[in-house]
Amino acid sequence: MPIEIKMPALSPTMETGNLAKWLVKEGDAVEAGDIIAEIETDKATMEVDSADEGVIGKIIIAEGAEDVPVGAVIAILLEEGEDASAITDTPKPAPKAPKTVAAEKKEEPAPPPESTKTTPAVSPLAGERVIASPLARRMAAAKGLDIASLQGSGPGGRIIKADVEAGKGKPAMAAIEIPAFGGELDPPRKEVRINNVRKIVAERLTLSKTTIPHYYLTLEANITEMMAVRKQVNEVVEGARVSVNDFIIKAVALALIKVPNAHVQWAGDKMYAFSRADISVAVAIEGGLITPIIRGANEKPIKIISAEMKMLAAKARDGKLVLEDYQGGTFSISNLGMFGIKEFSAVINPPQSGILAIGAGMERPVLKDGNLENQTFMAMTGAFDHRAVDGAVGAQLMKAIQDYLEAPAVLLY
Repeated sequence: MPIEIKMPALSPTMETGNLAKWLVKEGDAVEAGDIIAEIETDKATMEVDSADEGVIGKIIIAEGAEDVPVGAVIAILLEEGEDASAITDTPKPAPKAPKTVAAEKKEEPAPPPESTKTTPAVSPLAGERVIASPLARRMAAAKGLDIASLQGSGPGGRIIKADVEAGKGKPAMAAIEIPAFGGELDPPRKEVRINNVRKIVAERLTLSKTTIPHYYLTLEANITEMMAVRKQVNEVVEGARVSVNDFIIKAVALALIKVPNAHVQWAGDKMYAFSRADISVAVAIEGGLITPIIRGANEKPIKIISAEMKMLAAKARDGKLVLEDYQGGTFSISNLGMFGIKEFSAVINPPQSGILAIGAGMERPVLKDGNLENQTFMAMTGAFDHRAVDGAVGAQLMKAIQDYLEAPAVLLY
């Protein structure tokens, strides 16, 4: 009998996806494992393969469709010997919830009186996705409340109508008024579609800056010797093309192991401490950024780190990352030095407690043994979550990173 091909869940947070492109057409024969479509998720554009063999009998969802719910039938696969007549009822795409208040009231039963409620109110933790009914979200927006600041009394901490009516939340940031387009004095402009990667980046960074108490620490590292060692490695070691960023990844990983009190994450009523450094590295991609992870970077030779980072960066730019490539991470690095940026502060990647922002190496004259000579210095700014990492602990970590970068031979192994 015909097999339904459904919109897959390609990440834990995915509820809908955009069907970016079909790589097959009706009548095409496919084998199990053949790539049949590209789906734009909340993280990246990813390829989807066929779980069975057969012939594409009917494409239900056209390419370019947005916000297709997970589980919705997107195509029909015919098994051997079947033809299009076997498709009796064409599955309809899952309809979106009606946007009328009346319809939503039907979906969400009225809460019991306050005296009979048994579900305790739950506040969402930093880094967690806010679970709320569509009606509650619209009501919060209308009242100017930040939905993430409300306590949910519904099942599993879900924020419902009654929670918004109670109104015990923080004001939402005021929306920016966009003037009407078309006036004689308006500059030329066009509307740019926001993809899912950009949406999720915006949501997470807004969450980070509004819920995580950041503080910043800046140090300079003298990387003159590191640059010389890097040059020697690339000239002598066969196949090695080690970058400055590879040295930084290893230095940060070793420093986190050396200063374990900085290698933690805040989780509301507890903290998590890590004994392995999984380093997330920011990679710019079209329409946003993503942070693939070098797992166990403290245990890997720098040549291995370099090879893994090149592979992950290429996969990120091609939209080929899989979930395990970017899910997790204990600390992040963002490097804008290649653009000539001298110094900057980065936004923490929740639920992590820190991120290191790397600037460009800058030469300046230094007096050494009575003589002036040019040496290279690199500014680095750490952003830390003050709930989990005290200022003195953050300073210890920054000093440890500096020490490792200024003793580059240690980083080769």
